Order: sequence, then C-alpha cells, then structure tokens
Amino acid sequence: KKPQADALCNKPTLYKSLLFALTFFHSVLVERKKFLTLGWNVPYAFNDSDFLVCDNLLRYYLNEQDEMPLEALKYLIAQALYGGRVTDEIDRRLLGVYIKQYFTMNTINVKNFQLSQDKTHYRVPVSGKYESYTNYISTLPPPGADPPEAFGQHPNADITMQQEGAKLLLDTVMSLQPRDSGGSGESSEEFVLKLAKQLEERVPPVFNRENIEKKFEHDQTPLKTVLLQEVERYNVILAKVDKSLKDLQDGIKGLIVISSELEIVFDCMMQNKVPPAWKSGYYSLKPLSSWMTDLIARIKQLATWVAKGPPKVFWLSGFTFPNGFLTAVLQTSARANGVPIDSLGWDFIVQKEDEKAIAAPAREGAYIKGFYLEGAQWDLENWCLEEPMPMQLYSDMPIINFKPIDQKKVREKGTYACPCYRYPIRTGTRENPSYVLSIRLQLPPAGEGSSKSTPDFWIKRGTALLLSLAT
Repeated sequence: KKPQADALCNKPTLYKSLLFALTFFHSVLVERKKFLTLGWNVPYAFNDSDFLVCDNLLRYYLNEQDEMPLEALKYLIAQALYGGRVTDEIDRRLLGVYIKQYFTMNTINVKNFQLSQDKTHYRVPVSGKYESYTNYISTLPPPGADPPEAFGQHPNADITMQQEGAKLLLDTVMSLQPRDSGGSGESSEEFVLKLAKQLEERVPPVFNRENIEKKFEHDQTPLKTVLLQEVERYNVILAKVDKSLKDLQDGIKGLIVISSELEIVFDCMMQNKVPPAWKSGYYSLKPLSSWMTDLIARIKQLATWVAKGPPKVFWLSGFTFPNGFLTAVLQTSARANGVPIDSLGWDFIVQKEDEKAIAAPAREGAYIKGFYLEGAQWDLENWCLEEPMPMQLYSDMPIINFKPIDQKKVREKGTYACPCYRYPIRTGTRENPSYVLSIRLQLPPAGEGSSKSTPDFWIKRGTALLLSLAT
C-alpha cells in the first residue's frame, strides 16, 4: 500500500525531504561495509527496524514541534538509535559526520539538495507524489554498483575491496589443495624441510637479558623499562620459533612424533602463512616470508639500542606494545618538567628531514618513523594531507616528532585526528587491540568548492595511519 505523507505527518513537504535523507543515510550505513576496514572498523548489522523506528521518531517530532527540531533528531538518530549498535568511537564519529551532512536546513530549503560527492546522482527530489520518488530512484545506479563517491570515498576504495575479495578466494582455493607437492617435483615434506632449515638459519639468537640489565643498571629512565620488556617478549617469540623449526625438521626425519601443533606449523609453511603460535607476542597479517624479514628488522632495532643506546629515530612498528613506548616518552617528559603525566598531550610535528639528515635525538619527545597512510597521501610541497593518486592504496608518511605538551595547548583547529592502527584489521581483538592513538595531521588550505580542508572529508574517506601492512 502506498504511504500517504499528508495522513502521516502534518508537515508533508518537510517530512518527504527529511524521510528521503533518512533513507539515504540508512542505505549508506548498510552498504558502506562493502569497503571492509575503509568502511567500518566493526561491521554492524543495521536493519529495517532501525530505519522504521527513526521514521516514527521523525514523524512524531514534526507533528508535535512547531519549530524544526533538527538537533534533537540528529542526536537521537545518530547517537541513540543507530549509535546504540556502534561500539567503536571512530565509527561513532563517522555516524555524526553523515547525519550532520544529510540533516540540515539545506535538505529542506535547497532544491535538489546534493547528498554526496557524486554530482550526477543522489539528490533530494522535489516534493511530489509517491510515483515521482520511485521513478527517481529507478534512475540511480543498480544495487552493488554505487560509486565510492556516494559514500564520500575515494575511487581507490573499490580497488581495495576487490583485492580483498580476490585474496579471500585464492586463500580458499589454496586451503583446498592436496599436500602432495611443494613445486619443482619435490614432495611437501621435502619442501617444508628445506624451508624450515632456511628459516632456522635466519632466526636471530635470543638476547642475554642479564647482561642487558647489568649494562643499563644505572639507567633509571622509563625507556629502560620498555627495552627490557621488549627484550623479554622477543626472547619468548625467538625461542618458540627456533624450537618449532627444529622439532618440525626432526619430525619430518622421523626422529620425533609430529604433534598437532607441529602439524599446524607444517600446513602454514606450505601456504606461506605464519603459524598462530608464533604470533602470540604481536599480531601480524604478513605472509611467512615477509614476517621473518620483519622479525629480523625488529630484533635489529633492539640490538642496536642495546649496543649503542636509544636510536635517534624510533621505529614504532618494531615494538610489540607501541603504547608502552609512547607512555614511557610521556613519563620522561613529566619527570623532567615535574608535572603529572595525565596533564600532558601530544604535539605532532611532521619532519621535513629524512632519517639520514637527523643528527641527534629529539630535544623533546621522540622522532618516530614507520607510518603508512591509507586513504590519503602526504603532500610534500604544502606539507599537509592530500588525496592519493589513482591506484595508490598506501603511501609512506614522513618522520613525526612526538612532542609532549600541556593538554591545554593541544592544537585542534586545522587538523584531522587521524587514527593510528597496529595492523590493517582496525577492529583488533581483545588480546591484540589494533588502535594505538589519534595523530593530528595538518589539513589542506581551504579552497573554493573543496571540502578537503575539513576533518569530515577525511573521516568519510576512512583515512588512517597503519604501523604495518599485510605484505
């Protein structure tokens, strides 16, 4: 049965415009999950009941209020009703951006108000009969073919989505392959035996923790605690990896019985995956070959620190617990200035020098490297965020000086609070949370007809910093 707006609401023109905006809002929230981590940090099951409750709320407020209650509607729809499902703060921020864009006085007063960056489609139709709306909707792209611009996304978001779909398909096919051969005519046992021997030769030796404690016994700084904790965690990982590889080789040779754990290691090595037991110290999405190279680089940073003292530039990705290191930097500043640590915040100063040009450690805070920008690139001319190039899914971020400052002096105007994650799956787990902190990056200067100078633009893009990639 066709709904009659006049019977439902005593302000039919307002109701029709806002209902269309609400419908578009609901559709964007539901369909945005196709972009995976660029869409939502956590996938939510928004459904028709959420929409119907909001529709009832919209009619009730329009019928009962003489003045337009936009602020109340925006809060109740985005924060209470749809927001009641949202558990992630970054996702909640995105909800607020969308409702602010769709529920404005322009939605009502501006003819054919534009609802998205796509200039061709997605406008609020002129108030009319039911058929006029269905006819307009029939001219929109079919389901599944909506352009990324409809969601405020960059066209690269489609490429990321397709890559992840292809990867899932290939992983499924690989998991169904028989374990007959490792290539080159050799059996799977011969292939894994050879690979295990190669990896064992590459595994760095464990650290001598007692010697490190003696060397730094007079150092009472918080960074010493971080170093010792990292050494202890990596020693556990190195010992576990070394033992697994040795036992697996003995098992293949028939010297010991292959346990269920070694069976998992065997299967993972056949598929170039990291065995789950090896990821207990820190989570990673890298394939086995890249993971081992990454592990060696992490150990090298600690070994250099032990031998020569703290590095001039810290590789944040190399820590099993990055937040512990950042807290230690804040503690060092708090002690030096005699202030409570909870009164300090961060000033993020992007450096124009590369690592080789930095001659000494930061005077305040620490120089930190190892960031990748997703959903944006860093403009090396204007020194601000900029849209990525076509096909540019990730870009390197310059070194950043993390400088502790008074919380009251933290600069927010003209910056985007860019969330930083340890690995590409932004949801994380209870044991391995992915979110580290939000880093304030300079926005582009305001330009005519451009919204890039506003944080909302980058929030809809899903722009974030990553400490490691899945490659």
